[in-house]
Amino acid sequence: MRLSVLVVDDEPLAREGLKLLLGRQPQVESVSEARNGREAIAQIREHNLDLVFLDVQMPRTDGFAVVHAVGAERMPPVIFVTAHDQYAIRAFEIAAIDYLLKPVTEERFALAFQRAIGRLQGTPHEDATKQVLAMLGAIANPPRQLERFAVRLGEHTLFVPVDEVHWIEAFQNYIRIHAGTATYLLHVPMNTIESVLDSNRFLRIHRSHIVNLRCIARLWSIAHGQYAIELKSGQRLQSGRTYSERIRRALTNPF
Repeated sequence: MRLSVLVVDDEPLAREGLKLLLGRQPQVESVSEARNGREAIAQIREHNLDLVFLDVQMPRTDGFAVVHAVGAERMPPVIFVTAHDQYAIRAFEIAAIDYLLKPVTEERFALAFQRAIGRLQGTPHEDATKQVLAMLGAIANPPRQLERFAVRLGEHTLFVPVDEVHWIEAFQNYIRIHAGTATYLLHVPMNTIESVLDSNRFLRIHRSHIVNLRCIARLWSIAHGQYAIELKSGQRLQSGRTYSERIRRALTNPF
């Protein structure tokens, strides 16, 4: 197998990094690049490409606009490249299209590339088209409420139902999902997670904490409108003072 690959990214260093990694793959015969969505559309239409690494966030014409412009039925297999993980949360379980999270590591690149090879060798084109269309539909019409988290663990993805999550905490540019005795790390902003969770089941009590209301055992009022909250697991959390009113509304009996 000799592959013709296109790298699409508006950041020169990002393009160079992917080209360097692709240069180490014996199956890759040629690597071309596009600096923006407009150039990507032109190259995909003009050339017979085997694989495209497509940046999601680009000015004017982003990665999904490129797919729309070319047409899903004419798109070669795509590995999306993104700085944010919410796209995977919304669409990964629907469409078996891989993605790379910036900054791209060599190990994660190798896994995505091997998955692409597997698709080229075994997935009929019409099935790949359906997967691209499914992803576009998921992005255009994201679910109002998240029902499960898609967590990458090495070579597989684990789906964690939201009802099993006790609490969520911010951790640098990630979040930690605490489900029973297990903890999972996900690269997604705290505000994004809050926006897709059912507000009747989950409560933001602090800029760094979201709790499952069904997992709260007791709470104490402390100084300055703050609360100490104890979960059924024994975990204790302290609320932020700006969240006091929403906590009172959520945890007060409706009579």
